[in-house]
Amino acid sequence: MQQFGLPAGVYNSFMLVENGKLYTRSAGALRVVKHLGGGWRLLYAFMIIPAFIRDAVYNWIARNRYKWFGKEESCWLPSPQWKDRFLD
Repeated sequence: MQQFGLPAGVYNSFMLVENGKLYTRSAGALRVVKHLGGGWRLLYAFMIIPAFIRDAVYNWIARNRYKWFGKEESCWLPSPQWKDRFLD
C-alpha cells in the first residue's frame, strides 16, 4: 500500500496490482475477469462505460451481495490442486 501512497490498514474495496499499477473497485474486478476463461472475459467490455458509473454499480452490488448470496460463517480453503494460486 505504501508503494501507491496509501496508508497501511484495512480497506473495504477490491484492489488489484498488475504490472506495478493499482486498480480498484470495478477496474480491478474487470481486469480479473479479463484473465478468466470462457464467457467471463466478455465482461471486460464494460470497461468502455465511464468509471463513475461502473463504480456506482460495483458499490451497489457490494452493498447487497450478502442479501442476495448469503454469508458464510467460515472462509473457503482451496483444495491442494489450487493452493499454489493463493498467497500464504
